[in-house]
Amino acid sequence: SNATQGLAGGVAGRTALSTVGKEGCGLTYRGYSIEDLAAQATYEEVAWLRLRGELPTSQQLADYRGRLQSLRELPAGLKAVLAQLPETAHPMDVLRTGCSALGCLEPEAGTTGPFDVVDRLLATFPSMLAYWHWFQTQTMRIETHSEEDSIAGHFLHLLHGRRPSAIHRQALDASLILYAEHEFNASTFTARVVTSTLSDIYSAITGAIGTLRGPLHGGANEAAFDLINRFATPDDAERGVMDLLARKEKIMGFGHRVYRDCDPRSPIIQQWAKRLAEEVGDTRLYPVSERIEAVLRREKKLFPNLDFYSASAFHFLGIPTLFFTPLFVFSRTAGWAAHVLEQRSENRLIRPTADYIGPEPRPFVPIEQREP
Repeated sequence: SNATQGLAGGVAGRTALSTVGKEGCGLTYRGYSIEDLAAQATYEEVAWLRLRGELPTSQQLADYRGRLQSLRELPAGLKAVLAQLPETAHPMDVLRTGCSALGCLEPEAGTTGPFDVVDRLLATFPSMLAYWHWFQTQTMRIETHSEEDSIAGHFLHLLHGRRPSAIHRQALDASLILYAEHEFNASTFTARVVTSTLSDIYSAITGAIGTLRGPLHGGANEAAFDLINRFATPDDAERGVMDLLARKEKIMGFGHRVYRDCDPRSPIIQQWAKRLAEEVGDTRLYPVSERIEAVLRREKKLFPNLDFYSASAFHFLGIPTLFFTPLFVFSRTAGWAAHVLEQRSENRLIRPTADYIGPEPRPFVPIEQREP
């Protein structure tokens, strides 16, 4: 039989949304290289591109920013749900629940279509996380609007209670661009499977968040930071990583299922991590990160993926480690939604078959005749 475990290498559909790993390294969003987008675009432009197929004009972008800004307030019912979730909840579970709850309060059927839902989720996910965070840690019910006209600036403002610096805003914005889309990865494929049943977009995004939560997908940036943060110096890191390799332990943030030679997103986020390290006067985390990268390249020919340098970049922005994967949600929602729309446009139920490896047919034994 030619079945592969984990659908590895199997083509599961067609997409016009992105190419990943062509020639072993590249990444494009609807034909634009990730390098160009991260250097020249803003996250809102990329979200528009993902969802509508072309980059916006300056007027479309201004209108879109204003629209997203106007959608940041949380409905009272959602605030009540968030206030019930304990401080011990994982922030990914908070977003998963918030998405599902909003789907009850503002169902897709009651809107003019999926764009309304996506824009609402892009606008409210940062508000949901910050509202829950402040209520659980300080019993404060924060206002969820801000003067910031970008998702990156808005989240940093709500998280820290003050407007972010330009470099912090730009660094997070670039990071959101890098995380926005990645072809048929596990969470996106989940969103497409849910959509293929003709379910609603909230269900698709809720399923995708649940998938992204795992350490083999989005949770890797949390695990990467825990690794980097263990070491006091680069030499400590070298010894520690050599020890992990000797014990054959998996090191998060390295290698990739699709890229053979490099992750094209990694050098971009590494440059931001370096700039932020210099800005905050870090002399530990960035040098430790560089050494871990060097050891894994030397010993295993492994390259860092996006999650590795994102971890220290997010930390330098004052973002708690447990919020790293939720940032991925803020960004990837535009990618997931683009895939939902594409799946709907030429839908067929996604229903693979399985190779059976169980017992041959056998007779049923009545309970009184079964041996203890």
